Amino acid sequence: MSTTRHPLVASALALLAEEVRSTEALGSPGAVRDYLRLALGDREHEVFAVVFLDPQNRVIEIAELFRGTLTQTAVYPREVVIEALKRNAAGVILAHNHPSGAPEPSAADRMLTDALKRALALVDVVVLDHFIVTRRETVSFAEKGLL
Repeated sequence: MSTTRHPLVASALALLAEEVRSTEALGSPGAVRDYLRLALGDREHEVFAVVFLDPQNRVIEIAELFRGTLTQTAVYPREVVIEALKRNAAGVILAHNHPSGAPEPSAADRMLTDALKRALALVDVVVLDHFIVTRRETVSFAEKGLL
């Protein structure tokens, strides 16, 4: 699928983004999962995004921070920390896609998550989850006990 989005998909993303940013904490976890799948699932290259959260776990912003190739993305913990501090975030949800369609976390995904958790903990930012997104599935590190 091309990077140009169908108007219907763009409308769905806008509606889900509004639900995710609702005044309730996180809107709903299902809305976050749906938003990430729509936003990242059809990408032809890897993209790493972060959902920045306030102390009540309300969404401050959802930002794509890194873009890579078909099989990998370079993610720099220092840059993630800087972006979290810029937004005064208390927590984050990490997300990236697997264009291959394989939703299971790789060893590199686990190491990256651990490195980001350690780096963000130094500035009192909590990693609440890390999602791997494919066109059909979204896998949660928290649900798999990997956090």
